Amino acid sequence: MTTSIERLVASDGPSGTATPRRRTVVVRGPLRVVGRVLLAVALPVVVVATWQLAGTGGSLFGGVLPTPDRVWKAWWTWAFGTTGLGLNPYSGTWLANLLYSAERVAKGFGCAILIGVPVGIAIGWNRAAAGALDPTVQVLRPIPITAWLPFSIAVFGIGPGGAIFLIALGAFYPIVVNTSQGARDVERILIRAALMMGAGPFTILRRVVLPAALPSIFTGLRVGLGIGWTAVIVAEMVAVKSGLGYVLWDAYYVGRMDVVIADMITIGLLGYLSDRLVLAIERWALAWRRLQSHQA
Repeated sequence: MTTSIERLVASDGPSGTATPRRRTVVVRGPLRVVGRVLLAVALPVVVVATWQLAGTGGSLFGGVLPTPDRVWKAWWTWAFGTTGLGLNPYSGTWLANLLYSAERVAKGFGCAILIGVPVGIAIGWNRAAAGALDPTVQVLRPIPITAWLPFSIAVFGIGPGGAIFLIALGAFYPIVVNTSQGARDVERILIRAALMMGAGPFTILRRVVLPAALPSIFTGLRVGLGIGWTAVIVAEMVAVKSGLGYVLWDAYYVGRMDVVIADMITIGLLGYLSDRLVLAIERWALAWRRLQSHQA
């Protein structure tokens, strides 16, 4: 990683007088990375330390909220305990439930991308498509995911199909809205230039509209992915008998708040890591923007 420090230095101007100019000194090293890591973990460390101190005597919310050390022990048993032995039904099941939830999010999110991006491009690029599709999308979009639960159970039953449907539905709307806005905001001068060069509608859509809309598309993907993780937890709490959402509700029902909090932290970390993955793909797909900024 690099960081730039701008300094004003004197240089001889045309009249022989000192004229200030800017010189960029590039400092390389791990200091910036270490600083960013420390800044990112400072608040969680303070929160955990305060939480531990406040709950050591068992007085935090009447002793209902376990301390971080108990949460850590519960997660360790949940992740690395012996499966099927002892009185702890969660022992050794962490990875299996994590994979169940991650698979459902991947499938639902993939369906949302395959449908949402073309629909968003159509709405933002074509007036007829916008008139036919956008009103329906805007009417259905305010309906919360929880309101679709009875419908998904009635149609898909108790199983992963309902969870995948809810994830796809939740991620679909932010993808459509952001994609359509990106396609609608393409600079007209680019389209006119392509027309002057003899490009047809499909070529303009593929070579001009889609690349220009990519930043908005990735914004929609990040928002949709977050909603997807919310949807999978909601679905697994009611309509599925496996996954992190199921463990969350089951642990609450039997009073295992340490497992509940360990589950919540797992969900948060999975959401963070998947968002970083989308960001990495965005940087790779939009590398041309960095080249343009450097050239400018």
